[in-house]
Amino acid sequence: MSHNSKKNILTYTGISMNPLDPKPEELLIEDIAHALAMICRANGHFHSMHYVAQHCIECKEEAEARGLSPRLQMFCFLHDAAEAYLGDFVSPVKHQIPEYNELEDRLLSMVYQKYAGSCPDEEEQAVVKEIDHTLLYYEFLALMGQPVGPHPGIDLASSPVFEEKDWRTVEKEYLEVFRNLQKKL
Repeated sequence: MSHNSKKNILTYTGISMNPLDPKPEELLIEDIAHALAMICRANGHFHSMHYVAQHCIECKEEAEARGLSPRLQMFCFLHDAAEAYLGDFVSPVKHQIPEYNELEDRLLSMVYQKYAGSCPDEEEQAVVKEIDHTLLYYEFLALMGQPVGPHPGIDLASSPVFEEKDWRTVEKEYLEVFRNLQKKL
């Protein structure tokens, strides 16, 4: 497949794809792991490097510590996968761009279908969002010395270690967590 630079991106594994019109077969966990292990949370404003892939692993671990099903753990783990193809925007900006949100939801639905077998229902989506926001609060507290927003109303059940890691280590860990989770579905 030729690479059309006006519409397509070239992924880590060499797939030329249009992120605005993705095909499920183009969405590879290896590309997701690599890209998310290269993207810094908080748009790079943390005092140390903390990758989106680390955050996804932490969300999965929080879901597991709460005794949630492997299916919900997978949803928590994959919730930022669309960022591997669309990039990331800080929340205040993201909420002002409805077209981006639609593209992200569409792409994420494909990822969920492909790797979790279905999309989360409304109740499951609320759990994923709550875990995501809880981790965000504690990430800022640990990495910036102050929280972002009010306390989420719930303490962490897991014990994340918000430390800087090499992106290669994070990428490898992301793939290992994915493979182990897949065995449980």
